[in-house]
Amino acid sequence: MDRNTIIGFILIFAVIMVWNQFFFQPEMEAAKIKQHQQDSLKALTESIPNTTIDSNSANQNSKSAIADSSSIDSSSISQTKEETRTLSNDLVAIELSSKGAAIKSVKLSKYNRIFKDQSGHDQKETLMMMNDKKNVFEYLIPVQGKVISTKDLIFQIRKSSDQEIEFETSLSPESKLVLSYSLKEGHYILDHQIKFEGKIPDSSIAVIWNNYLNHLEANSSYERNYSSVYFKERDQDPDYCSCTKDDKIVLQGKSVQWISHVNQFFNSSIISSADFVNAENETVMLPQNADNLKLIKTKFEIPASQFSGGQTNLQWYIGPNIYSNLKNAAPNLESIIPYGWSVFGTINRYVIRPLFLFLENFIGSKGILILLMTLIVKIVVFPLGYKMLQSQAKMTALKPEIDKIKAKYKDDMQKQQMETMKIYNEFGVNPLGGCFPLLLQMPIWIALYRFFPATIEFRQESFLWATDLTSYDVFATLPFSIPMFGATVSLFAFLWMLSTLVFTYYSSKSMDFSSNPAMLYMQYLMPVMFWVMFNKTAAGLTVYMFFSNLLNIAQTILGKNFLFDTEKIRAKLELNKSKPKKQGGFRDRFESLMKEQQRIQQEKLKKK
Repeated sequence: MDRNTIIGFILIFAVIMVWNQFFFQPEMEAAKIKQHQQDSLKALTESIPNTTIDSNSANQNSKSAIADSSSIDSSSISQTKEETRTLSNDLVAIELSSKGAAIKSVKLSKYNRIFKDQSGHDQKETLMMMNDKKNVFEYLIPVQGKVISTKDLIFQIRKSSDQEIEFETSLSPESKLVLSYSLKEGHYILDHQIKFEGKIPDSSIAVIWNNYLNHLEANSSYERNYSSVYFKERDQDPDYCSCTKDDKIVLQGKSVQWISHVNQFFNSSIISSADFVNAENETVMLPQNADNLKLIKTKFEIPASQFSGGQTNLQWYIGPNIYSNLKNAAPNLESIIPYGWSVFGTINRYVIRPLFLFLENFIGSKGILILLMTLIVKIVVFPLGYKMLQSQAKMTALKPEIDKIKAKYKDDMQKQQMETMKIYNEFGVNPLGGCFPLLLQMPIWIALYRFFPATIEFRQESFLWATDLTSYDVFATLPFSIPMFGATVSLFAFLWMLSTLVFTYYSSKSMDFSSNPAMLYMQYLMPVMFWVMFNKTAAGLTVYMFFSNLLNIAQTILGKNFLFDTEKIRAKLELNKSKPKKQGGFRDRFESLMKEQQRIQQEKLKKK
């Protein structure tokens, strides 16, 4: 590992550390968390003057209206106690309650949650969403100068089957509310209709949705950093609240197409056929030992204009973050998968993911698939690797000349640097030529850093000793915790570090560090610093890095022994030396700078 490669690694490390600091900030303190947990219903009613929420009167209206009605078959009308019905298909089972006519729980039949029992062993259970008893989903409907909340209303079940259900209640003698749900086979989308029979509200309907996210992954700290509320304004890119601290975004007067409460790999999203308005989205951090991962709070309004025909249609998507499913469900809903912003997200969506899907058609093991992806990526970036090896070979060919300069000016470091730059200039060698190819590969590194922990296809997929490629592998557990490192040891990250150190020793045996001894220690320190960071990184990435490192070692050994002949390179450099040099380039500017520094240093010595 030469000096330029070390510089490249230092820059990469700095960028990734800044990336982590920017996107994964510490959590809020518990006192601040409690301060933000306010009552949503009270906040909304205070914003609506001269109205009161009266669910008891609504219940009385509902009972009297049903008692006097002869148009509804009494055999299909439930009593005033709460009843539940389940809509199901091959993918999902959605339990709905007559209390509030709302979703009570969602079971995803194809997915499991892994948790540890009292003895510390891993156990599996079918994954559940939206099933916390503290959850709230309610409509606030203006009726005759009051606001009726649907939260505590007991609806009547007018029609029910395995894939369709219809609830109704009387809001007043002149108005009924009908809430219906239908589920298609083979889909995670739940169609939802809000219908008024009789008098239609003449002002907006408010919606309050408080959702306590469940712990769905074994690595809660990872999951917490990828969970938030996302939303999409019309004609705007999707946005989201902070994943790592309490955050609230108010969209007063804005039109919103969808709102999504997102776990690391699953989401519950509500989608409008028209638009929601005046939305407020908030994330509330909970203590790490809490029963829930986070609290997500959402408010919005459905304009009265959407009920001009007496009804409006919504959709729910409650299921896994599968890219194609989300893309088909709503505009840009696939953006809730945190593949990264700018060029990194583009690389993941349009290069890495298509390559992954293609290989998945032929390879069942996700670990073997990662190895093959690594090989393909290395082949694609081989021209950059070749340039880096070529630069290293040129520097090796010039080593005798550099050694002469170091011996001649052993007591004058500035003179050494000036004369060294002259040598590079004479022979047409760029001393940073080995650094730039490494930096050009950095976007792929950062893209993959986001790809593996965000891609559900790797969830709970094992490879060798790693049980889940979207989380770090746990090869050993320490009896204590090390700051920044943790209490577990990732073997893939350790193997990457070890192979890097071995390769560094191999490649630096012929290098002279006498003029800069610190560089000798830095080249061994850098992999250790990276290891501390990668110890808590998704195993999919560390598998990729380790195998990529092995390929780099093989590429370097083959390059030095078969691709580059030092004598031929030296002869070519001698030919470059005889060619006229372009004036005004970087080398000339650098040489001028060194001369100026030398002049200043000499003046300081004279003054002494």
